Amino acid sequence: MGIHRLNHAVLYVRDLERSVAFYRDVLGFRPVSMTPDGFRGAAFLQAPDSTNDHDLGLFEIGAAAGPSPAGRSTVGLYHLAWELDTLDELGATAERLAAADALVGASDHGTTKSLYGRDPDGLEFEIVWIVPADLLDDAALAARKRIGRLDLDRERQRYGGQTRGGVGISIPA
Repeated sequence: MGIHRLNHAVLYVRDLERSVAFYRDVLGFRPVSMTPDGFRGAAFLQAPDSTNDHDLGLFEIGAAAGPSPAGRSTVGLYHLAWELDTLDELGATAERLAAADALVGASDHGTTKSLYGRDPDGLEFEIVWIVPADLLDDAALAARKRIGRLDLDRERQRYGGQTRGGVGISIPA
Protein backbone atom coordinates (compact mmCIF):
# COMPACT_ATOMS: atom_id res chain seq x y z
CA MET A 1 0.00 0.00 0.00
CA GLY A 2 1.50 3.31 -1.07
CA ILE A 3 -0.22 6.08 0.91
CA HIS A 4 1.37 9.37 -0.06
CA ARG A 5 -0.81 12.14 1.42
CA LEU A 6 -3.93 13.01 3.36
CA ASN A 7 -6.76 13.68 0.92
CA HIS A 8 -9.34 15.15 3.30
CA ALA A 9 -10.51 15.31 6.89
CA VAL A 10 -14.05 15.19 8.25
CA LEU A 11 -15.02 16.96 11.46
CA TYR A 12 -18.16 16.82 13.57
CA VAL A 13 -19.27 20.36 14.46
CA ARG A 14 -22.04 21.92 16.54
CA ASP A 15 -23.12 24.67 14.12
CA LEU A 16 -22.47 24.10 10.42
CA GLU A 17 -22.90 27.72 9.30
CA ARG A 18 -20.57 29.00 12.04
CA SER A 19 -17.91 26.43 11.15
CA VAL A 20 -18.15 27.07 7.40
CA ALA A 21 -17.80 30.81 8.06
CA PHE A 22 -14.70 30.23 10.22
CA TYR A 23 -12.88 27.98 7.76
CA ARG A 24 -13.89 30.25 4.84
CA ASP A 25 -13.20 33.66 6.40
CA VAL A 26 -10.18 32.86 8.56
CA LEU A 27 -8.37 30.13 6.61
CA GLY A 28 -9.59 30.81 3.06
CA PHE A 29 -11.33 27.49 2.39
CA ARG A 30 -14.10 27.70 -0.19
CA PRO A 31 -17.32 25.69 -0.10
CA VAL A 32 -17.73 23.20 -2.94
CA SER A 33 -21.08 21.96 -4.10
CA MET A 34 -20.97 18.21 -3.55
CA THR A 35 -23.44 17.54 -0.74
CA PRO A 36 -25.72 14.67 -1.85
CA ASP A 37 -29.28 15.69 -2.73
CA GLY A 38 -31.60 15.53 0.23
CA PHE A 39 -28.68 15.38 2.70
CA ARG A 40 -28.71 18.14 5.29
CA GLY A 41 -26.19 19.17 7.87
CA ALA A 42 -23.00 18.70 5.85
CA ALA A 43 -20.64 20.96 3.96
CA PHE A 44 -17.50 20.29 1.95
CA LEU A 45 -14.68 22.78 1.57
CA GLN A 46 -11.55 23.06 -0.52
CA ALA A 47 -8.30 24.69 0.61
CA PRO A 48 -7.28 27.78 -1.39
CA ASP A 49 -4.63 26.17 -3.63
CA SER A 50 -5.77 22.56 -3.42
CA THR A 51 -6.37 20.22 -6.33
CA ASN A 52 -8.50 17.87 -4.18
CA ASP A 53 -12.23 17.86 -4.84
CA HIS A 54 -12.49 18.73 -1.13
CA ASP A 55 -10.10 18.94 1.80
CA LEU A 56 -12.52 19.28 4.66
CA GLY A 57 -15.94 17.84 5.38
CA LEU A 58 -18.06 19.28 8.16
CA PHE A 59 -20.99 17.34 9.65
CA GLU A 60 -23.32 19.16 12.03
CA ILE A 61 -24.35 17.26 15.16
CA GLY A 62 -26.09 20.09 17.02
CA ALA A 63 -25.62 22.71 19.70
CA ALA A 64 -26.03 20.22 22.55
CA ALA A 65 -22.88 18.30 21.58
CA GLY A 66 -20.21 18.41 24.26
CA PRO A 67 -16.53 19.21 23.67
CA SER A 68 -14.24 16.42 22.55
CA PRO A 69 -12.54 14.74 25.52
CA ALA A 70 -9.75 13.42 23.24
CA GLY A 71 -6.39 13.85 24.87
CA ARG A 72 -7.91 14.58 28.25
CA SER A 73 -9.91 11.48 29.07
CA THR A 74 -9.97 9.47 25.83
CA VAL A 75 -7.73 8.68 22.94
CA GLY A 76 -8.41 10.54 19.72
CA LEU A 77 -7.05 12.91 17.14
CA TYR A 78 -4.97 15.80 18.52
CA HIS A 79 -4.81 18.02 15.44
CA LEU A 80 -4.52 18.27 11.67
CA ALA A 81 -1.72 20.26 10.03
CA TRP A 82 -2.10 22.26 6.84
CA GLU A 83 0.89 23.54 4.93
CA LEU A 84 1.34 27.04 3.52
CA ASP A 85 3.72 28.08 0.73
CA THR A 86 5.46 31.11 2.27
CA LEU A 87 6.38 32.69 5.57
CA ASP A 88 4.51 35.83 4.48
CA GLU A 89 1.37 33.68 4.19
CA LEU A 90 2.10 32.25 7.64
CA GLY A 91 2.33 35.80 9.02
CA ALA A 92 -0.96 36.84 7.38
CA THR A 93 -2.62 33.70 8.74
CA ALA A 94 -1.34 34.49 12.24
CA GLU A 95 -2.99 37.92 11.98
CA ARG A 96 -6.32 36.45 10.82
CA LEU A 97 -6.27 33.80 13.55
CA ALA A 98 -5.47 36.42 16.20
CA ALA A 99 -8.26 38.69 14.94
CA ALA A 100 -10.70 35.77 15.22
CA ASP A 101 -9.38 34.98 18.73
CA ALA A 102 -8.41 31.56 17.40
CA LEU A 103 -4.59 31.68 17.64
CA VAL A 104 -3.48 29.51 20.56
CA GLY A 105 0.24 29.14 19.89
CA ALA A 106 3.23 29.47 17.60
CA SER A 107 6.31 27.24 17.59
CA ASP A 108 9.64 26.81 15.87
CA HIS A 109 10.38 23.12 15.36
CA GLY A 110 13.61 23.73 13.44
CA THR A 111 12.54 22.37 10.07
CA THR A 112 8.96 23.61 10.44
CA LYS A 113 7.48 26.91 11.55
CA SER A 114 4.02 26.42 13.05
CA LEU A 115 0.91 28.23 14.19
CA TYR A 116 -1.73 26.53 16.30
CA GLY A 117 -5.38 27.48 16.23
CA ARG A 118 -8.76 26.33 17.44
CA ASP A 119 -11.97 26.40 15.47
CA PRO A 120 -15.30 27.51 17.01
CA ASP A 121 -15.82 24.02 18.50
CA GLY A 122 -12.37 24.01 20.10
CA LEU A 123 -10.88 21.55 17.60
CA GLU A 124 -7.18 22.27 17.25
CA PHE A 125 -5.26 22.55 13.99
CA GLU A 126 -1.76 23.50 12.90
CA ILE A 127 -0.69 25.75 10.03
CA VAL A 128 2.89 25.05 9.00
CA TRP A 129 5.66 26.32 6.72
CA ILE A 130 8.34 23.72 5.99
CA VAL A 131 11.97 24.70 5.35
CA PRO A 132 12.85 23.69 1.76
CA ALA A 133 15.36 20.85 1.45
CA ASP A 134 18.04 23.03 -0.15
CA LEU A 135 17.95 25.44 2.82
CA LEU A 136 18.18 22.82 5.57
CA ASP A 137 21.31 23.17 7.65
CA ASP A 138 22.67 21.51 10.77
CA ALA A 139 21.06 24.11 13.05
CA ALA A 140 17.57 23.56 11.59
CA LEU A 141 17.94 19.77 11.73
CA ALA A 142 19.20 19.83 15.33
CA ALA A 143 16.32 22.11 16.38
CA ARG A 144 13.80 19.38 15.49
CA LYS A 145 14.47 17.94 18.95
CA ARG A 146 13.08 20.99 20.75
CA ILE A 147 10.11 23.29 20.58
CA GLY A 148 11.17 26.92 20.41
CA ARG A 149 9.38 30.25 20.26
CA LEU A 150 8.52 31.24 16.69
CA ASP A 151 10.01 34.59 15.66
CA LEU A 152 8.45 35.16 12.23
CA ASP A 153 10.48 38.29 11.51
CA ARG A 154 13.74 36.42 12.17
CA GLU A 155 12.61 33.49 9.99
CA ARG A 156 11.67 35.86 7.15
CA GLN A 157 15.14 37.43 7.37
CA ARG A 158 16.75 34.00 7.35
CA TYR A 159 14.68 32.33 4.60
CA GLY A 160 12.83 35.14 2.84
CA GLY A 161 9.15 35.92 3.16
CA GLN A 162 8.32 34.67 -0.34
CA THR A 163 10.49 31.53 -0.36
CA ARG A 164 8.33 28.55 -1.25
CA GLY A 165 8.39 26.09 1.62
CA GLY A 166 8.40 22.31 1.46
CA VAL A 167 10.27 22.06 -1.85
CA GLY A 168 12.17 18.77 -1.85
CA ILE A 169 10.30 17.70 1.30
CA SER A 170 6.52 17.70 0.76
CA ILE A 171 6.68 19.15 -2.77
CA PRO A 172 8.86 17.53 -5.46
CA ALA A 173 11.98 19.54 -6.24
